[in-house]
Amino acid sequence: MKLSNVTKKFKNFTAVHDLSFEAKQGEIFGLIGQNGAGKTTTFRMILELLTPTSGTIKWDKSNEKALIADSIGYLPEERGLYPKLPVEKHILLLGRLKGKTKSALKNDITYWLDRFGLADKRKALIETLSKGNQQKVQLISSIIHKPDLLILDEPFSGLDPINASLLRDAILTLKETGTTIIFSSHRMDHVEELCDNLCLLKKGRALYQGSISDLKRKYGKVNLTIRGPFSLQELKGLVGVSSVTQEKEYFRLLLINEAVAPDIFNYATKKGFIERFSLDYLSLEEIFKIEVGEHHE
Repeated sequence: MKLSNVTKKFKNFTAVHDLSFEAKQGEIFGLIGQNGAGKTTTFRMILELLTPTSGTIKWDKSNEKALIADSIGYLPEERGLYPKLPVEKHILLLGRLKGKTKSALKNDITYWLDRFGLADKRKALIETLSKGNQQKVQLISSIIHKPDLLILDEPFSGLDPINASLLRDAILTLKETGTTIIFSSHRMDHVEELCDNLCLLKKGRALYQGSISDLKRKYGKVNLTIRGPFSLQELKGLVGVSSVTQEKEYFRLLLINEAVAPDIFNYATKKGFIERFSLDYLSLEEIFKIEVGEHHE
């Protein structure tokens, strides 16, 4: 899946501006940004529900052909279920709409219902299910036809940690079988865990496109965790410290760059015994806040 210089305008408003990225076969690619960043508009263009004002969206190994609709799976952020249908019939209906036969779907429906702990809900009406179980049914419905491309928009919404783990494992299984997955979430820990590459959107423009590891190296090891005989105000006053937060047993310092760390270490050792002094990269969530935070508006 390759987007090249894609722009989408609605009269005088540009929702997506000159967007380019590539999600390779068998890759989980993150598309992240605040609400209104252009993610949903981009998804709708990929799904051919909207036509780009300019630019191209192509699919296949040479990125020359468009992807046919029956080869796409889509899990929207909003519920898209038929509440009066039983679980099995709902999944079967959506599979048939994607061109699959009833006999071809039967075993796969059983497999996924068992995998997500929904075997006993097979005949239950959608409207009687919990929010988490409805989310699982919606995911099964989006993958039952074995899509080449799967778009997941906030897939972990409404799931407890156990069910979120089941979903994560299912996503990784789909990746291993060659499914290309475009993944969007406001939970940066999920993005960081699942995705190798991502595109960070702000107001329809790509702020960054590439690997998460390269993005972290761009900032350097500027997260300093320190534990010792210090006060919050004391650490805030050190040269090169951008901000300080106090956790239960230690302080977390955001440095302006790695180069100031040795001076802080020398200062700390003169204060007495240091129980912890460790530098690390920023988390994706911290980078996200820096890139799209209010001070960048």
